[in-house]
Amino acid sequence: MPERLTTIHIDKEGHKFSAAHFTIFSATERERLHGHNFSVSARIVSPVDDNGLADDYASYKRRLKALCDSLDEYTIIPTQSPFLQIEEQGEYYRVSHHQDVMLLLKSDTLLLPLRNTTVEELSHYLLYSLLQDQTLLAGDIRLIELAVSTAAGQSACTTWEQGKATELG
Repeated sequence: MPERLTTIHIDKEGHKFSAAHFTIFSATERERLHGHNFSVSARIVSPVDDNGLADDYASYKRRLKALCDSLDEYTIIPTQSPFLQIEEQGEYYRVSHHQDVMLLLKSDTLLLPLRNTTVEELSHYLLYSLLQDQTLLAGDIRLIELAVSTAAGQSACTTWEQGKATELG
């Protein structure tokens, strides 16, 4: 019997986070600090077994929820932007861009290894974070596509495919 693949689409209401950010356009131009309600969804491709099951995707739902919770209600600052300078000042991060300086409480701020705080970068970061849990890849997963959206019809996806070299660091 030929192998049968299926795609499981996980798009739960609870897979979301609210965060403040700004997009950096150049060394002199950026958006004002503002917030979004981000939604996270995933597509997982794997074979269907003899019992009609593809995978125990409840573990993916739990992990996606935990990742969303870890970002919820923070200001996200990208540490890999060539246009930002980030310094610690006591209980604050001093974030400089061009002539602007922001003092952000450390307790309200996440410094993430991103080049920018865009849905493109967040989808890459979240997929990489998901793939760090080796137990999730113990099954025969062929492909994972993770999408981050800021509004209906506005999202970015990052894809991992089994056996293909992918830069996820």
